[in-house]
Amino acid sequence: MEELTLTSQSPTLYLIPCTLGDNAPMEVLPLTVRKVIEPLTHFIVENEKEARRFIKRIAPQKKQDQLILYPLNKFTDPMELQHYLDPLAAGQSMGLLSDAGCPGVADPGALMVKRAHSKGFNVRPLVGPSSLLLALMSSGMNGQSFAFNGYLPIDKQERLRKIKALEKRSGEYDQTQLFIETPYRNEQFLADLIKTLSPNTLLSVACDLTLPSEWIKTAPAKEWKKIEVNLQKRPAIFLFHIELAI
Repeated sequence: MEELTLTSQSPTLYLIPCTLGDNAPMEVLPLTVRKVIEPLTHFIVENEKEARRFIKRIAPQKKQDQLILYPLNKFTDPMELQHYLDPLAAGQSMGLLSDAGCPGVADPGALMVKRAHSKGFNVRPLVGPSSLLLALMSSGMNGQSFAFNGYLPIDKQERLRKIKALEKRSGEYDQTQLFIETPYRNEQFLADLIKTLSPNTLLSVACDLTLPSEWIKTAPAKEWKKIEVNLQKRPAIFLFHIELAI
């Protein structure tokens, strides 16, 4: 394995993956993650409390009072962001943590990655679980052409129109469509998909990925009316794809 060297000669922004739920970190993360975290002091994080908890589980010997955390979320003052990469400019490597999964993917951390590139700093992504890729892998749908659409509109009519438009795109481009939803709205979103999609369009749901309660199912939309699953408050990825005639 390549020896990790965190020196002032090569300040690097390390993109550090987290677990997708409350499971033992080293069950799903490579040893490289621990080796990177142990010497770092500066971390850009989405949630300070969760970040400290994660770092403690990965590197319990690190002194929490020596950690310097920079919160990056919807409450962050844009003016503060201008100084978040100052440690890199001073020759100190930093870590970027998401709340779950991979930084920069459906995550505000992408902004800091972009800034790091614009300032000429090294950026190094570390291997870890991505709920989007795990869901795509396990769906059986097209993995060569796919699109992540994030959250759909909250307004019901707008949401239904968007579903139909993306279903049309799936057929035109042979493209898998991926979505996420706020966990407490999962069941309503699934009901909207079942109601709106064409009967033979493949629909897949993957929830609690990497956890003991993991559940994954792919079936035509018409068959989902018979499938019983409780998605309430469970992190889930939704996918659909129109099967092309062969």
